[in-house]
Amino acid sequence: MSLLSAKEIMEIIPHRQPFMLIDTVEELTPGLRVVAKKCVSYNEPFFQGHFPAEPVMPGVLIIEALAQTGAVAILSLEENKGKTAYFGAIQWAKFKRKVVPGDVLMLETEIIKSKGSIGIGRATATVEGKIAVQAELTFAVSG
Repeated sequence: MSLLSAKEIMEIIPHRQPFMLIDTVEELTPGLRVVAKKCVSYNEPFFQGHFPAEPVMPGVLIIEALAQTGAVAILSLEENKGKTAYFGAIQWAKFKRKVVPGDVLMLETEIIKSKGSIGIGRATATVEGKIAVQAELTFAVSG
């Protein structure tokens, strides 16, 4: 059973369809760590052009899904409710496997540093326990 549904996620982050890229939250430690899930379907609008003969989820959208996962961690803190977490930087990212329709993408973001409104998250996306993407993301909270 999931900890947070899509409706409950939308109460924390401002993203909406078609750009909300997490379906459920499985684990949450506010301000520290979140594990979320994205069920990748042929119905995703980006598959119409990326690539029609061999659909692959764009790496930048996996990074965005990881950032949204981190945003749930940060924006679930009482002092950040109603605010927005923006990208500040991507220090590094490694893409290790394709993500295709039918995959269940597990997204984990751990906040490793935070000072004031700025923070850094270490993020990992996996499919069936195998790493698809790893990245270090900087965010800024505003609002």
